[in-house]
Amino acid sequence: MSLPLSGFRIGVTAARKAEEQVALLERRGATVEWAAALSLEPNHVDLGELLAATKEVILGPVDLFLATTGIGMRTWLSAATDAGLYDDLVAALGSAEILARGPKSVGVLRANGLRELWAPESECFEDVLAHLRGRDLTGKRIVVQEHGQSLSMAAHALRRQGASVVTVPIYRVASADDPSPMFHLIDLIADRELDAVTFTSAPAVAALMEAAFSVGRRDDVISAFQSDVVASCVGPVTAAAFEMWGVPTIVPDRSRLAGMVKQLETELPTRRDGIDVRLADGRTLIVHTDSLLLDGVPVELSPAPLSVLLSLLVNPGHVVSRRALLAALPSGQAGSEHAVEMAVARLRAAIGTKAVLTVVKRGYRLAVG
Repeated sequence: MSLPLSGFRIGVTAARKAEEQVALLERRGATVEWAAALSLEPNHVDLGELLAATKEVILGPVDLFLATTGIGMRTWLSAATDAGLYDDLVAALGSAEILARGPKSVGVLRANGLRELWAPESECFEDVLAHLRGRDLTGKRIVVQEHGQSLSMAAHALRRQGASVVTVPIYRVASADDPSPMFHLIDLIADRELDAVTFTSAPAVAALMEAAFSVGRRDDVISAFQSDVVASCVGPVTAAAFEMWGVPTIVPDRSRLAGMVKQLETELPTRRDGIDVRLADGRTLIVHTDSLLLDGVPVELSPAPLSVLLSLLVNPGHVVSRRALLAALPSGQAGSEHAVEMAVARLRAAIGTKAVLTVVKRGYRLAVG
């Protein structure tokens, strides 16, 4: 019996849990090229810098606190404990309105007696900033926990709204110690010798693009991802790192390694062989990545509705959330869920209004027979 990923060559950029991911892919028949984008010990903590920022936070009242990562919060609170500053730090943060980026940071906050007022369903820091956009922040003192990369631009945006901002650099993410495997992976991507590449963190995307630029192949890599090589991301935060490069991505409904691998099992064969689906109204839909036949008649779709259709075809008849569809849209068109609604409307105009069903508060599904 043929394995679902037999004949496919997949790049893996993870440093943590890389062996587990490689094993999952190889058990399904894939040939794997592994090149860690980040150091195996990527999170470098400058303790002096961290404690100085901690003391600055404690010195004044905190009106708003933006928590971004679970590991960052744990590291910060542990360092504060060792320095005898834990109680003062928790008291300072506890007096603030707390916004948390996602469930991991929420879990650490609650374990330490802190309660978030709001967290976005998307788990995107950009949505935390959007939540604050338009508010009068004049005179507000805001503390921002950084997450491996500088959030100086976000701090500047908050200052433009009148706030005083303290950024707390918990750790910095370091690139892989030996860049040779990454350079080899970049050549494979640019030469379109891979079917897909997996990413499990936004810093890994940034590290790959930086390495590609250093060898003069970034434009080749972007072009390959836009056409022949699938950029597979574990979740929407990772996928968002590709938006500035105009790279479309695929993202599983749940941000889990197993979900990412499962999605590739369906996505790659569909792109190679096409998929034949009978709709509920009796018509036949035959789909390849760049072509569509409806009862034998060619149908033209622009990139956004085509991305929606391909996402709905991963599990025909199953519901796909708006968040997952938003992440699948080509960059530049994925600004909000309104972009999903527009893409769905265009898809319905092309293949029939009853072919794509709305599932209230959950998303959309393809009406199959």
